[in-house]
Amino acid sequence: MEEIQLIAGLRSRDRKTVEYLYDKYSTALFGVISRIILDRDIAEEVFHDAFIKITRKIDFYDESKGRLYTWMANICRNSAIDKLRSKEFSQSNKTNPIEDFVYGFESESGTLQQVDAIGVKELLNQLNEDQKFIIEYIYFKGYTHSEISEEFEIPLGTVKSRVRAAIQVLKKNLDRI
Repeated sequence: MEEIQLIAGLRSRDRKTVEYLYDKYSTALFGVISRIILDRDIAEEVFHDAFIKITRKIDFYDESKGRLYTWMANICRNSAIDKLRSKEFSQSNKTNPIEDFVYGFESESGTLQQVDAIGVKELLNQLNEDQKFIIEYIYFKGYTHSEISEEFEIPLGTVKSRVRAAIQVLKKNLDRI
């Protein structure tokens, strides 16, 4: 089915089109979510909600701004991030190690797949401990700058400065790759 037909079918609320969309895109869209939320049950819940949102909000999709898959992937990504930032989720998962978020994820077959293809582990090891701590909590555990400031009693300006410094170090080291 061509993208134009898929969009038209979704906008007319055609059941067969929704089934086609699910069959063709569910694995990829679930993958977007499962890279952010590692708990499979929660990721499935987020995927279900995101898929419903995609079908209900299809009228807001603007073809001139990008492809349908990109729009759907953004909805899934944003739904996963929203879930990570929710109080219920963040309170229960703030002790997960960084390795859970960076170095691999378990596939449906039960095997560990490596996702550290660009050498994230090595890049993070080039940061000082303060920078590494901040990056770990913001980018891999879903904390906001304010949450880190409050929970670890670090001034907000210091948190932001460490993020900027860490990004500069990471960017410099990525340029070498």
